[in-house]
Amino acid sequence: MDIQLKRGLLDVCVLAAIKDEDSYGYKIIKDMKPYIEMSESTLYTILKRLELSEMLTVKSVEHNGRLRKYYSITEAGIRRIEDFKEEWREVMSIYRFVTKEDTGNE
Repeated sequence: MDIQLKRGLLDVCVLAAIKDEDSYGYKIIKDMKPYIEMSESTLYTILKRLELSEMLTVKSVEHNGRLRKYYSITEAGIRRIEDFKEEWREVMSIYRFVTKEDTGNE
């Protein structure tokens, strides 16, 4: 898979994981695990990139005597998810065209 495409897909997956509620690294990985495997180092690189692009915000909260970073989606992050859904409809249309001979559809 093209690295840029995969990067964009993973960004949207992380945004979707925190769309409904604030979350922290370990929980994000756990929530995504049924759908996609992601290492902690990959996740934290993505979280930093999304923070710099203002698609999420970060706050530190004490939990069991340690600081835990919680991530919240911003309006820009929500817009990115919506843009992705629209883009994906177009990708699926192209996919159906490319694979139509494979399925015998005309």
